[in-house]
Amino acid sequence: MSVLIVIPARYASTRYPGKPLAELKGATGEAKSLIRRSWEAASAVKGVDRVVVATDDDRIKEASEAFGAEVVMTSPACANGTERCAEAFDVLGGGYEIVVNLQGDAPLTPAWFVEDLVAGLKGDPMAEVATPVLRCDGRALNGFLEDRKAGLVGGTTAVFTKDRHALYFSKEVVPFTDATFADEDATPVFHHVGVYAYRPSALGAYPRWESGPLEQLEGLEQLRFMEHGRQVLCVEVEARGRQFWELNNPEDVPRLEAMMAQMGTA
Repeated sequence: MSVLIVIPARYASTRYPGKPLAELKGATGEAKSLIRRSWEAASAVKGVDRVVVATDDDRIKEASEAFGAEVVMTSPACANGTERCAEAFDVLGGGYEIVVNLQGDAPLTPAWFVEDLVAGLKGDPMAEVATPVLRCDGRALNGFLEDRKAGLVGGTTAVFTKDRHALYFSKEVVPFTDATFADEDATPVFHHVGVYAYRPSALGAYPRWESGPLEQLEGLEQLRFMEHGRQVLCVEVEARGRQFWELNNPEDVPRLEAMMAQMGTA
């Protein structure tokens, strides 16, 4: 099945304006923009036919083309990354059987997360959307809880059925647990990784649907699929010793740089 990866990137982020152009230093001390690191992560995925950056901003377009990315210009009216992916898919004329949304704020996404995600969607004919989930260890869960105590919106968590169909996603930590976990302990909480794989029929329908109350309250685009009765498959992925975090706030920059230094990411 042919696979397209779209990296949606907008300049006017409410929490972090200009985020795609934010510079992150790797283990060698070299600084690269967030959008470049996201593009490099997408380019490392096996079995992909095409990778494009989708943006509405000339600054992002110029920066992306400077390091060799293909860019698709989209409307500033896109409400979220899924809508931007849908528009980019239309601009390109369709022609792909799976569209992957690799959000431009997740530069530490390992290639196998996306490869497992695509395989999961291919293997579940009932699912129209798939997204990865990663079981939190104590370190990650405690990081979520510390962010919430500090009033910061950090990662998203997911709960799902026995056959991995999503029940809910939240920026709060769900399910609730009052247990205490050491850094290396496995926990019952799953971190939602901000990557999606769509079948074109679901992606094409998405922009025509109204945003529901859950999507509006949580600010999570995937909830629109669920509020309109579409199956979202949660594909459990393995960290394999890698750390993962999204760039949600300026305060996340040193955290990501520390992770890259520890993992030897250039």
